[in-house]
Amino acid sequence: MEIQKQSKQQQEFALASMTELASSSSSSSSSFCSDSQSVPVTARFSADNGDVELRFNRESESADSISVDVKTARLFKLGALQSVCITKASGADTGKEKFSTGVTVQFRNEEESRAFHCAFEQWKKEVTVQGTLLTDGAVTACKSKFDDKIEPSSAKMYFHYYGQLLHQQNMLQDYVRTGTYYAAVIENRADFFGRVVVDVGAGSGILSFFAAQAGAKHVYAVEASEMAEYARKLIAGNPSLGEKITVIKGKVEDVELPEKADILISEPMGTLLVNERMLESYVIARDRFLVPNGKMFPTVGRIHMAPFSDEYLFVEIANKALFWQQQGYYGVDLTPLHASAFGGYFSQPVVDAFDPRLLVAPAISHVLDFTEIKEEDLYEIDIPLKFIASVGTRVHGLACWFDVLFNGSTVQRWLTTAPGAPTTHWYQLRCVLSQPLYVVAGQEITGQLRMVAHNAQSYTVYLTLSAKMWGPGAEQGGILQTSSCKLDLKEPYYRMSQPQTYAMAQDQQPHQPIHAQDIHIQADDLKEPELIQPPPQNLDAQVQ
Repeated sequence: MEIQKQSKQQQEFALASMTELASSSSSSSSSFCSDSQSVPVTARFSADNGDVELRFNRESESADSISVDVKTARLFKLGALQSVCITKASGADTGKEKFSTGVTVQFRNEEESRAFHCAFEQWKKEVTVQGTLLTDGAVTACKSKFDDKIEPSSAKMYFHYYGQLLHQQNMLQDYVRTGTYYAAVIENRADFFGRVVVDVGAGSGILSFFAAQAGAKHVYAVEASEMAEYARKLIAGNPSLGEKITVIKGKVEDVELPEKADILISEPMGTLLVNERMLESYVIARDRFLVPNGKMFPTVGRIHMAPFSDEYLFVEIANKALFWQQQGYYGVDLTPLHASAFGGYFSQPVVDAFDPRLLVAPAISHVLDFTEIKEEDLYEIDIPLKFIASVGTRVHGLACWFDVLFNGSTVQRWLTTAPGAPTTHWYQLRCVLSQPLYVVAGQEITGQLRMVAHNAQSYTVYLTLSAKMWGPGAEQGGILQTSSCKLDLKEPYYRMSQPQTYAMAQDQQPHQPIHAQDIHIQADDLKEPELIQPPPQNLDAQVQ
C-alpha cells in the first residue's frame, strides 16, 4: 500500500481512479485517473479542530479536488476493487439547499481497498484504533473479525475448497438439502415477495435464485471464495432472475451493503451443525444487515444426542491400532506407539449413516435460536446429558445429528439429518468411547458434551458419559462407572455413505421398526466381547 509520509493530523492513499457522481444540480460527472502519464490521484484524510475531512484530488491541483465530510459520509463496497463514498454537501455559501454527493473510487488491489475502508472507519471514530488513541497519526493495518479468530492457512484451504465447482455440485446434488430449501422459500413467498434478501455465503447462488423466484425485490449474494465469479456467470446465463441478484465478493464481516435486508437466507450448517464455524458469520450478518424483526432462513437449529451401542464399530476402530502391536516390523518394535495410536483413532468422530436401532435411549436436544444467539455464545457450547437406558447393553458412545427450522409465515419446514431419515451429505456423527459403559434397562446415564471452538474453523469436543447406580438404594449411590474422550471435529473418520447391514446370529430375533424420535429398543443384554475380537455369535447372554 502506497501511503505518503503522514503528519499527526493526516493520512494519504494513492488510488487507481475516482469519479464524481452527478448530483441533482448537475447532469455531468468528472473522472480522475492515475497512470504513468498523469499526476497521481490521491485520497487524503485530515483533521482540524475535531473535524475530519476526506479530500480526493490530483496532487498539486486543488482546483480539481472533491471534499467529503467524513462525519456525515458513508462508504460502500461495490466490488473487490471499487467503492462509493456518499455524503451531504452543504451549500451554505450560496444559500442553496443541501445536495447529495457521491464519489466512486477504484483501487489498485484488494489490500489497498481493505486498508482504505479500515482507515475510513477509524477516522470516523476520531482516529482511534481499538480504543487506543494513535500518537503518531498512522492507522495500523486493520484485520477483519474473521481474520482475528481464524488461522490464515485454515481460511485459505476453506475458501479454496468451496471455490471449486465439484464441491458445489456435491451440495447441489444433496436433494434433501436443496429440495428442502426450495420448498421452504417457494412455500413462503409472502416472506420474500418485494423484500430485500441477503444470501450469506452464497456459493453458486442457488439460494439467491430461489429467493428471486419467490419474488424478492433484490438479492445481495455475498460470497468470499472464487465461487463468486461462477455465481456471476450463472446469473448472466439466467437474465430473467439474475437482474434481481447482485454478487458481492467478500466476507460478511467486511463487506458493506447499500441497504438493509428484510430477510437473510444461508446454508451455514456443518457437521454436527457447528463445524466450519459459519454459524458465527450468519449471526454477524444478522447484526450487520438485518432490519429489526427481519426473518432468517433457517431460523432455529437443534443438535440431537443419544447413547448408542455398536460392537462392530468399536472393534473396527480398535483394530486399526493392531498395526502398532508388531514387535518385529523389519526389525523394529512398534509397540511403544500402540497406546498413542489407539487413542488417536478414538479421537476421530465417526461420520456415517447408521441404523437408528443402535440407539439405546430416547434422544435429547440442544436448541440454537439464530435470531437471538450471540456470536460469543458459539465459542463454547456446554450441553448437559441425561438419558434413561431402554435396554441392557454396552454403551459405546454418543450419537449426534441436527435439524434446522425454516419458520416461514405460511409454512414451517424442517430439514433433518436424523438416522432413519433420507441421508444427506452431512450424514450423522458418533463420538466413540475407548472404554464402553455397561448399563441395564432403566439405568440413568449422565454426562456432558462440551464443544470449544478453535482457530482452524472447527471445535474440540469433550465428552463424558457416566452410568449411575441402579436398583434399590440407588438414590444414595454415586457414579458407578464413567468414561471420557476428546475429539477434533475437524478430523473425522468418514466411514461410509449408507447404513451398514448388521448380520444377526441364528438365535437372535430381529428388531422391530421404530421411529428415530420415539426410541424403544427391545433387545436382550449383550455379552461383553473380548477386545479386538469379532462380535460374538451368542447375543442373548445376560450381562454378568
